Amino acid sequence: MAQDWNIKSRGHVCSVCGRPLEDKCPVTSVLRDSGNGYERMDCHPECWNTLERDWEPFSLWEGVYTAPPPPDARKEPVKKETAGELLRKLVALDDPEMKNAVYVLAVMLERSKILVERDSRELPDGTVRRIYEDRKNGDSFVILDPRLRLDAIGSVQRQVVALLGGTEALPGPGRKDAPPPPAGTDAPQQQPAGTGTDAQPQPQPPQTEAKPGGAPEP
Repeated sequence: MAQDWNIKSRGHVCSVCGRPLEDKCPVTSVLRDSGNGYERMDCHPECWNTLERDWEPFSLWEGVYTAPPPPDARKEPVKKETAGELLRKLVALDDPEMKNAVYVLAVMLERSKILVERDSRELPDGTVRRIYEDRKNGDSFVILDPRLRLDAIGSVQRQVVALLGGTEALPGPGRKDAPPPPAGTDAPQQQPAGTGTDAQPQPQPPQTEAKPGGAPEP
């Protein structure tokens, strides 16, 4: 079975014909479950539609390709860690105990219109994977929906705020024995990141409306 979450970068050439994708032109993006992980394809729509294959995609969506900016345009001043950067770090850690924080961060970024949910899939074991795409660079994220209970959302939100603010350290790489965040505790609210004079705007944690299954409403 593929892992609970991962990140796949958008390609810049068609996965079928090898020709470059063109700026502001349609692109078909596909995720394929290989059994060892998710493989991503980005194709010209006409190439995908004529591709002969003996497999069905795990997820498929239509989008518009945006060419990366010139190198000079990507230079930015050093800034505090953002929710997007934290999400990428947590996904790279692949720590099952952080699954709730990973999901809440994805919902935060969706509400901030940084990510867009492209698809959701329920697997035979009953778990749900939600496929998000970065609106700016096209990277895709496969995120496990932990179906959070309403009484657990508050503690996860506090954990996310603490991670963003630097008052809680990230778990070590590959750590599997980290204790889960307490559910429904009355822990004091941590001060969100970005309240000083040099603050950078941060997406706010989602409110406690619930999606079907008990997850926060994006």
